[in-house]
Amino acid sequence: MTFHSVAWVDNGLRLLDQRALPQRLVYNDYHSYHEVAQAIREMVVRGAPAIGAAAAFGMALAAAAAPEDDPEQALALVGEAAAVLKAARPTAVNLSWAVERMLRRLHDPALVSVADLRQAALAEAQAIAAEDVRINRQIAVNALSVVPDEAVFIHHCNTGSLATVDYGTALGVIRMAHERGKKVFVLVDETRPRLQGARLTAWELQRYGVPFKVIVDSASGHFMRTLGVDLCVVGADRIAANGDTANKIGTYNLAIVAHEHGVPFYVAAPTTTLDLSIPDGSHIEIEERPAREITHVGDCAITPAGAEVANPAFDVTPARYITGILTEAGIAYPPFATSLARLLALTQEAGAQKEAGGRRD
Repeated sequence: MTFHSVAWVDNGLRLLDQRALPQRLVYNDYHSYHEVAQAIREMVVRGAPAIGAAAAFGMALAAAAAPEDDPEQALALVGEAAAVLKAARPTAVNLSWAVERMLRRLHDPALVSVADLRQAALAEAQAIAAEDVRINRQIAVNALSVVPDEAVFIHHCNTGSLATVDYGTALGVIRMAHERGKKVFVLVDETRPRLQGARLTAWELQRYGVPFKVIVDSASGHFMRTLGVDLCVVGADRIAANGDTANKIGTYNLAIVAHEHGVPFYVAAPTTTLDLSIPDGSHIEIEERPAREITHVGDCAITPAGAEVANPAFDVTPARYITGILTEAGIAYPPFATSLARLLALTQEAGAQKEAGGRRD
């Protein structure tokens, strides 16, 4: 069964509603940037790459809604949309990256009419989505060298096709290893409080035919000691210049346990997730989610009425616990301040060459 988390259909954005999985496969259509921002906030769409692509299409919707005869007003409207979309979820750098890329494209002086702006906005959003698919596959190809022919993984949260436009980052690594004939088995962290592992990753792995077991988040040390785990692979929402990585809450705990047991711990992410403007993870804003995600399972309350709750959506894993960072440009190893800057420079150089080639054509 094929599915896409983010798609442009009938002049609107279609999102797979991940809140309904695994019981129901539901798609929702959106026709304004306000609706897209709300979908991002409410986690209809989630995962840093998927959020970035959705926001890009939200910008295209803003351009489509602009008055036909006023380019300046159109640019003002996409500027408003950019602010609203970037504020929807603050931690994932892919969101702000995609929005800023859209703004740069739409401020091209060559775009002299609203029709030009609309066409350019949609084309750029579609390019961002297509690049995500290509990049994720390349991450998985680059990662094959670190995956044994027989491998037991631990995976946290969801980083597959549901978290991206298609294929996935960390889960894409597992998927490609399976497709290339490696014998893989996955221990799937349930990932409290929203259970992205139990609900979403398990749902995806079933469709790929990858063997797995769902475990509670706190069982990782037990299985590393008793079963044996070959590597942990997780995604990322933002990576600082020194390699400190923000990812779904619980990643930090998993990294510490992996370090204690000598299990390699890899982060898989596109270079768009790198934020070299910040020196370390202390500069990453951590989103606080609603208390109800902790106090309830579905409609059932599991805490006493009035209990105080802290619900950070992410934590920061210090670089010293990370074995390597898997990107489409290659694998970064410590010292990350050097290796990440080198990989990002390679990516930017390749992008500049591609753009120059397009201008010559």
